[in-house]
Amino acid sequence: MGKNKSRTGFIKWFAVIVFLAVIAAGVFKHVVLKKILYPQSYKNYVEKYAAEYNVDANLVYAVIKCESDFDCRAVSHKDARGLMQISEVTGIWASEVLEIENYSSEILYEPETNVHIGCWYLSRLFKQFESEPTVLAAYNAGSGNVSGWLTEEEYSSDGINLDTIPFKETANYVKKVEKAKRIYEYLYD
Repeated sequence: MGKNKSRTGFIKWFAVIVFLAVIAAGVFKHVVLKKILYPQSYKNYVEKYAAEYNVDANLVYAVIKCESDFDCRAVSHKDARGLMQISEVTGIWASEVLEIENYSSEILYEPETNVHIGCWYLSRLFKQFESEPTVLAAYNAGSGNVSGWLTEEEYSSDGINLDTIPFKETANYVKKVEKAKRIYEYLYD
């Protein structure tokens, strides 16, 4: 009888240890997701300009995550630069509208300037297009392409939302950013 009692005690303690290990792993996983995989780097700039331009900060973090993975020196194959991958054309346009003095493409590597322009641009796209997926498509493929797609019934049944995105890269981009945004909402809201 003593053996069974000690065996039962061992099983209970073992179960408690396994339970605590599972909880610890879950907490660790959560911390790893937050701090390493889905950080809120450049938080002061993101929060400031997201608020100024009335753009969801989680969306801005998701765009940065998907565009550059928080590498302020990132350059795309199309020569877009910085955290939010601002193109030279958008940078010049934004510098005129936002009255950024002494503009050069090098300032697109500056985190504050890049996030400022990126939030401003997202805000402009939200004024032009009504839905977030359409805005993200325009951020990736250009507003001219998206405006054209919205006039074609094969891509948009209502002229407001995209039912189908004809560029596979853009369709994947929209899904990727929306998924990252949901993760940011889960981790930080």
